[in-house]
Amino acid sequence: MPTTQIHDIELYYEEHGHGDPLLCIMGFATDSTGWLLQTPAFAEHYRTIVFDNRGVGRSAKPTGAYTIHEMADDAAALLDHLDIDRAHVLGLSMGGMIAQELVLRHPHRVQKLILAATFPEPDVATEENRKIIFTQMGGSITEAGEMKIDFTALNPLMFFQHLLPLVFNPSFIQTELPKLMQLFSGALQYGFSIEAIMGQMQAILAHKATDRLSTITAPTLVLTGDADRLISPANSAVLARSIPGAKLVEVPGGSHGFNIEMPERFNGAVLEFLAA
Repeated sequence: MPTTQIHDIELYYEEHGHGDPLLCIMGFATDSTGWLLQTPAFAEHYRTIVFDNRGVGRSAKPTGAYTIHEMADDAAALLDHLDIDRAHVLGLSMGGMIAQELVLRHPHRVQKLILAATFPEPDVATEENRKIIFTQMGGSITEAGEMKIDFTALNPLMFFQHLLPLVFNPSFIQTELPKLMQLFSGALQYGFSIEAIMGQMQAILAHKATDRLSTITAPTLVLTGDADRLISPANSAVLARSIPGAKLVEVPGGSHGFNIEMPERFNGAVLEFLAA
């Protein structure tokens, strides 16, 4: 399987299909398996590149805090490795934050931009969700905001068990649990590091791009589900207002993970935007 040395880490990636390059950047605690219902559809029209962010799957899992900036630079370096000057870029959740930084730090690299189920900076609801997830896992947050947890006592399955209700609609969890287990299998199969996951979480909480979004010139689609419990759809409205000419599409009933729950709606919106 293809890996490449990116800065100080090894990064795992896959390529599917032919055509204009489309770089897909996955979200928090999920490897490239998260695109399993997108990759075949996208590969019919585009050279589709998916990869494991630092901290998950078959990529390296360094300890310590990560930043969205360095993960955006990882993505740009992967494009360099593949001899791709410009690509369409799709980012989901944390991947949408990485996509924002990619276009802000390397604007000439992004042809069209799709930001799905993401935010320009943490809001109050994000902080509340962090506290809920962290305390459920047996951790604590100090008055200064520092996260403390006994990594040795944490069961990875417990981590995903607490995350699922925020990501998917309850009815979908009940009927599609095998599909969800397949989705998260990569995170467990190729080694799960809670230290690395916490590094990703720290990157998310430090992300702040709102005051720079007006400089984005790439044609942009902002995509969200109106039933997203993890990242409020209000954040997508902020993104669409702040990025010049951005188009906002809100999918009725769509959860945070609506690329898995409603792949036809998700894929159709992305492909229609890219073809326009």
